[in-house]
Amino acid sequence: MTSCSRDVSCRKERTIKQRILTAAIALPLLIVLVAFANPLIFSLFLAVVLFLALLEFNRMGLAADHSIEQWVAAAGGALSVPLLYFQQETLLLPFFAGTILLLGVLFLFRLPEIKEIQQRLGWLCLGLFYLPFLLGHLYLIRILPEGRAWIFLTLLVIMICDTFAYFVGSNFGKRKLYPAVSPNKSVEGGLGGLVGSVLVVVLAGVTFLPQIGIFDGIVVGLLLGTIGQLGDLFESLLKRACGVKDSGSLIPGHGGLLDRLDSLLFAFPVVYCLAKYGYGG
Repeated sequence: MTSCSRDVSCRKERTIKQRILTAAIALPLLIVLVAFANPLIFSLFLAVVLFLALLEFNRMGLAADHSIEQWVAAAGGALSVPLLYFQQETLLLPFFAGTILLLGVLFLFRLPEIKEIQQRLGWLCLGLFYLPFLLGHLYLIRILPEGRAWIFLTLLVIMICDTFAYFVGSNFGKRKLYPAVSPNKSVEGGLGGLVGSVLVVVLAGVTFLPQIGIFDGIVVGLLLGTIGQLGDLFESLLKRACGVKDSGSLIPGHGGLLDRLDSLLFAFPVVYCLAKYGYGG
């Protein structure tokens, strides 16, 4: 084995160990939070996660430029969660409008390179819609009668989908899924992820969500597995546009928050609709 091969193998081994250690610490804490935290504590946790994710998103696109605007956008997005907690959904639209107006004024009087304003301001506005509006559905799921069960289902589906996709793709992957956006993903890995997703939903129907029958479990599993992988690809598209490998370095062995949230961001709105309108009656 060459020194280069040994170095690559060592880096992979360190990364796997970091991932296992991080998961061993973070997963039990997440389970306890979802299972036992009241809506107030859960909303505070979600607001912190949203604030950190928005800062990460803003820095991914703007680096160290416009630091004040980055913090304003992150704070504005995070404060949407308290509005949900206090059931003030009608204030969300004027609140986000006010945040965008404030960002516009800051750009106007903290004049950057004029030809780059549309990209820089546009990136901050994209973050305000991409993260709060998608991640905010997690709180809406939480306050449903069976919200905890649906959150656990979503986490399990995405985790197993990623795991099946990784191992199937690593061992049997031959055809590239979407090389322009994510060169390492394969069609075989994607199909393996769908199989894992279906198995999880069918088992959930047998155990803690009995309203999901076998046929429904197959359909819901395929839906969530597909939408989760699309969320992963979309975040890969954003990272490739920004020229970065990871969205950040907050989570050892996993990259940034967005690298863990990417699939979930697309899944939460779909799960909310299923839980409230499809199986809520």
